[in-house]
Amino acid sequence: MSLLAAIEYYHTLLTPEAATASWARLSEEMRARRLYFGERPLATVLRPRLLAAEQYALLQRAVGAVAAAARKVVAPALDPGPDGEAVRQVLLLTPHEEALVARHPGYAEPGAHSRMDTFLTLDGSSLQFVEYNAESPAAIAYQDLLAEAFLAMPVMQEFVRRFPLRPLPARRRLLETLLAAWHEAGAPGGEPVVAIVDWRDLPTATEFELFAAYFAEHGLRALICAPDDLRFRDGCLLAELDGSVTPVTIVFKRVLTSELLTHYGAAALDHPLVQAYTAGACVLVNNFRAKLLHKKSLFALLSDERFHDPLGAEERAALVAHVPWTRVVRPGETIYQGERVDLLAFARANRERLVLKPNDDYGGRGITIGWETDAAGWDAALRAALEAPFVVQERVRIAYEPYPTLVDGQVVVSERLVDSDPFLFGLDVDGCLCRLSTMTLLNVTAGGGSTVPVFVLEQGQGFSALTEMSSAEDSEWSVK
Repeated sequence: MSLLAAIEYYHTLLTPEAATASWARLSEEMRARRLYFGERPLATVLRPRLLAAEQYALLQRAVGAVAAAARKVVAPALDPGPDGEAVRQVLLLTPHEEALVARHPGYAEPGAHSRMDTFLTLDGSSLQFVEYNAESPAAIAYQDLLAEAFLAMPVMQEFVRRFPLRPLPARRRLLETLLAAWHEAGAPGGEPVVAIVDWRDLPTATEFELFAAYFAEHGLRALICAPDDLRFRDGCLLAELDGSVTPVTIVFKRVLTSELLTHYGAAALDHPLVQAYTAGACVLVNNFRAKLLHKKSLFALLSDERFHDPLGAEERAALVAHVPWTRVVRPGETIYQGERVDLLAFARANRERLVLKPNDDYGGRGITIGWETDAAGWDAALRAALEAPFVVQERVRIAYEPYPTLVDGQVVVSERLVDSDPFLFGLDVDGCLCRLSTMTLLNVTAGGGSTVPVFVLEQGQGFSALTEMSSAEDSEWSVK
């Protein structure tokens, strides 16, 4: 039995009656669990992402190897010597970011929890990475609860009778990660109290509330606050909310460092959060050194053999197999597939295979997709990319998958672009975000697509990951 056959069987279960009942139940479950991005329900389709065990194992191996390589190639950035300067020249940290990175976080891991954004084809023959969200990755709580909501649908209950499924919950790993960082840092404050810190009125605010409730259920006191609610007095980080003052020892930092620096400017270096961090009065997860891994220019280091000396054979092989060619946009020569080229001339002549990305942004903002842009627009984007830190990255391959929706009482199955974004805890993959879109830019923040939970099909039933796919399905390409 193939993965494609399992998907086809799922779709055969979706008669109009079953689909109507399943969508009603899913909508009810999402409302009950507050699974919304702003006012939009997270899921708009009737099928979860299904992975074969071999596919999930591939994600675990490959993502772990690339994450290990990433830590090795950025490590010299903390040293003042020429090797560190070469790495910093690619990462393009701002002076204020460098000042924050230089401060020791109290524990060793720069990316205690993170997320690798990838494209994995249906048959598992191609796995390509496009971004590493190493600073404040979202969606862990959403994914856990979406899995529960999907399992309540009648169609899922019928499907699992033939195809047992394994969900991939990750909230427990995040809770353990927060506490492990706090203990490694010497348990500052003597009692773990978590503040989930980000700006107010964000569309992701419901996830903060879901996390706070989960932490409380497991004996960890938690509150939600904005950076302006924090104070540093008498060696303690304090959160002032509604007239009450609560000591905080663990900061679940959802606010981006770049946004802190933009909002407060140079004063950010004396913000109470930074003061407490510098004094060792609290731990930040993730800490400011996650910025070394978060920059999109990380992929310029990973795809450039000049920076591969610290890597082992497995890590080098993983980079070749899974990381697209990427370079910082600047004048000069570089290497592409073994040939020396002028970067700007190459980029100008090859827009059909390239994409431009700002070095430190999210939500699809500022991205120019070469094959969806005319020559004049691409030239203008290249000129603009020389004025601010940008990277140019090679187009990567994905496969579409069919997903069912309910339209006017009828089941409509249509092809969607699919990404697979595994959650990492240190170097271990545990859990996975999946986003779907009919547009090239696969990003829910940007306003498109659907989020669905990921399940692993259990072994048995003669199941195999191998599928017979048409060459047309395998030839589709896109980019994050």
